[in-house]
Order: sequence, then C-alpha cells, then structure tokens
Amino acid sequence: MSPARRPLPPSSSLPPLRSLNELSESSILAVLGSLHALYCPLPTSLAFQTSSARKDLPVAADSGYASDNDESTGDEEGFELRDDPYERAFAERWLTGFLGRAEELTCFDSEESQQRAIDKASCVLASFFSQDEEDIEDAEITRDYHFTLNLGSRTTEEHGTSTDNQTITVQLTDGLAGRDNTDHTDVGLQSWGAAFVFTELMCTAPTRLNFAKNILGSTPRIIELGAGTGLVSIALGKILPHLGVSSPTIIATDFHPTVLSNLQANIAKNFLELEDKNPASLSIQAAPLNWETPDLSAPLEKQADVLVATDVIYDPEHAVWLRDCAARMLKPDGVFWLMLTVRTTGKFKGISGTVRASFNGRDGLRNPHGRVLTILDEERFARPKGIGRGDESEYRLFRIGWA
Repeated sequence: MSPARRPLPPSSSLPPLRSLNELSESSILAVLGSLHALYCPLPTSLAFQTSSARKDLPVAADSGYASDNDESTGDEEGFELRDDPYERAFAERWLTGFLGRAEELTCFDSEESQQRAIDKASCVLASFFSQDEEDIEDAEITRDYHFTLNLGSRTTEEHGTSTDNQTITVQLTDGLAGRDNTDHTDVGLQSWGAAFVFTELMCTAPTRLNFAKNILGSTPRIIELGAGTGLVSIALGKILPHLGVSSPTIIATDFHPTVLSNLQANIAKNFLELEDKNPASLSIQAAPLNWETPDLSAPLEKQADVLVATDVIYDPEHAVWLRDCAARMLKPDGVFWLMLTVRTTGKFKGISGTVRASFNGRDGLRNPHGRVLTILDEERFARPKGIGRGDESEYRLFRIGWA
C-alpha cells in the first residue's frame, strides 16, 4: 500500500488490525506515513514521496460524503479530511489498536524498523491530543449534497410535458458519532453510505421505487425509521413535488435525543423558506420513535403508505424490533423499503443476516387479514467509488410487504 497524492479517508484505507501480520513491513510503514502526512503535514523521517499523478474517480453523486472530490486539489482534500471528526476518531482508534499490537507483530525485519513504526504511530496519536479536546468533541460539519433528479418524459397537470433534469440540493449538518464506544445509538449523527445510495436511486429512477403520482396520489404518508441526519426524508420532500406528488406528509423518526435534535435542525434549514412561501404544500417533521416500545401517538397515529429505512441494523435484536414496529405502522397495501449495509469486518460483521431471518414470512405481528411482513424482493448494489466507509462491502435493498 503506497501513499498517493490524493489523501484517502482512514476509514476506507486503513487495513484491519487483525490482518497486520499478513502485511509487509513496507506496507505498514506506508500506512503510517500516509497518516502522518495527513495529520502532521511536516517533513518526515520516512523515505516516502507522494506521486504527482492525479487519478479522477467517478462518484455516484456530488455528495461530498467521501473525500475523493475530483474538483479539489490534494491539499484541499487533506484539509477536509484532517478536519473530519469521524475520520479522526477512526484513525485514533486504529492507531491505539496498532500500538497495543506493535510489539507482537512478526512482520518487521528488525527491532529498529519496529521502533520506527511505533514512534511514527505515537507521533500521530499525540498530535490529536495536542488539540483542544472540547473542540473535537463538539465538532460539526455542514455540507451541501447535490443529486440529479431524472424527470424523464412525463406529463403532469401542473407542469405539462417535461424532459428536464432537476438538481436536488440537501444541506446537512453531521456531528461526531461514536463518542461513547458502549452506545451505538448515536450513529445517526453521521450520514452513512446506504442513505446516499438510496437517495441516488430515488433520483435516477424514482418509478423503480413507485415514487410517482399515479401510484402514491397527491397526499401520501411516508415515514422514515432511523432517519439519522434526515438525508432521505429531506430529499423526498424536495423530490416528490417535482413528480407531481404535491402534498406529501413526511415524518422522519429516530430514537437518540442528540440525533433527533440534529435531525430537526436539518429539516428546518432545508424547508424554512419553502414553508414560508406555501405552508400547505408540504408537511415534513421529525418525531421520536423507539422500535422496542413504539409510542404511536400523534404525529404517528396514522399508518403509512410507505416506510423507509437505510442502514439501521446494528444489533441482532434490531431487526426483530424493526419488523414488529413496522407491522404496527404500515398500511395493508403499503410498502417498506429497507436498504441494508453489508459489513464483512468489524463489530457489525454478520449483523445484516438478521434481516432475512426476521422478515421470513412466518414470524412477527399479523395484520387484521392474518398476514405478516415479509421480504418480497431483494436487490444488491455494489459500493460506488467515493461513497461509504471502509467496512461497507455492499448494500441490499429489500422490498417488504404483507404476505
């Protein structure tokens, strides 16, 4: 693994700690050299030089989610990555793990090279703690995410025939998730790859998801479960009016109080101007929801035409809670779109398999017609270049309904 001029996110470039002995000494030193160049941009004692070649990588959407932004220079990308609280926290955890294993690694040719690696890792780690810890703890990043809505050739009463595309811009504030390693429920402070993949799909092929006026009507009720930063719900609020769905009700739900507060703020910053101009055209709001013990009082007292969730399974019991909560919230003719992130490494490895086991068509709450929620269709999506974190191998989209 050799360092490149374009800095790579630590979350997608650092090797798994358990595989360090499978790497060569030069590979490990190169990894540490890249981290040092990113977080300590000063001349190093290691003989690594960056390449001046530029490699442009296509991305699925101009989201700003990954740091491989082709319009930025290497230095600009380095500044963005250096200030990214998630990437810094990921690098800090990796370096801590590396230092705990370094003396037991057998891949070093000499004690001198081993000590050089330890010194390099310690130097980068020490640079993190030389900053104001309170500033890091409270770090937030606000970005604009841009998607191209494919309107195709369509006819609506409001707009007539249109073949134009429309740019959908969503402004989100991401916080620093994972501050407490024992509490995974704050992951919604971060925007994750599955939400971007699903939003891109909504924009490029909305009818593929039945997002069309002839199917939804003008006033559908859509509820997002585990909305996190609100990307999907906010994007839907901006997409649907262009598709002739003029007055949707969209409710973005989450459980963690800090996540919910950030979600409400993101909704407000994206729709304040729109609501001032035409408050009756769109209803979008945030609401608390605990899947294990759901409180379905207002605004969740009515069942939804569509449920949506992206990357919300982080524990074996989550899929069961999600299934039974969705069963209470979905209309008999409704559809539940669930986009799952498949992780093949780390503490969430294998968790994705609990979805298929839970929505098996036999278990769970039954509706008045004796039906249960089950997976009706499944589609796999490769992780696009420039999207997602290092432990995300692919995404699976489930169409779930009553059967």
